[in-house]
Amino acid sequence: MKIGRITLSDRVSARIYDDRSGPSIDHVLREVFGADVEIEPILLPDDRERISDTLREMADVSGCDFIVTTGGTGIGPRDVTPEATLAVLEKELPGFGEILRFTAFEKVPTTILSRATAGIRGHSLIVNLPGKPEAVAGCLAILMPAIQEGLAFLRDEDPHALPTPP
Repeated sequence: MKIGRITLSDRVSARIYDDRSGPSIDHVLREVFGADVEIEPILLPDDRERISDTLREMADVSGCDFIVTTGGTGIGPRDVTPEATLAVLEKELPGFGEILRFTAFEKVPTTILSRATAGIRGHSLIVNLPGKPEAVAGCLAILMPAIQEGLAFLRDEDPHALPTPP
């Protein structure tokens, strides 16, 4: 399996801050899919066109089965990840963002400000995650059953043959 992981942050891409969300995502994905999974990490600024172009490249050219983004899903003026993602999707899967907001609301009421979404482009599943490192592992745990089943369908496999989350 090939996974594209995009960390979206002006400051992280400029190397002002370290990328802490991306490695957290990598750790969870390797636990679920195995150490041999191929993860292609990319750091990008919050630039709508660059994000859309990179998503297209990862799905159409690199052949990533799963593309996960972290960051840029809030309401700030530079938060453009959902718009960049929606611009490339062939099918939107709004339930991903809905369940994340619903599940986290009691613990973190400001979660309702998240605009994260997900969808399909070709044979690639694309999912937006928040940019907070402490949130990504929990979000992936919530979404992993749907991610695994979606990937199995896109790969024309038995969804029950994939590894179960730890």
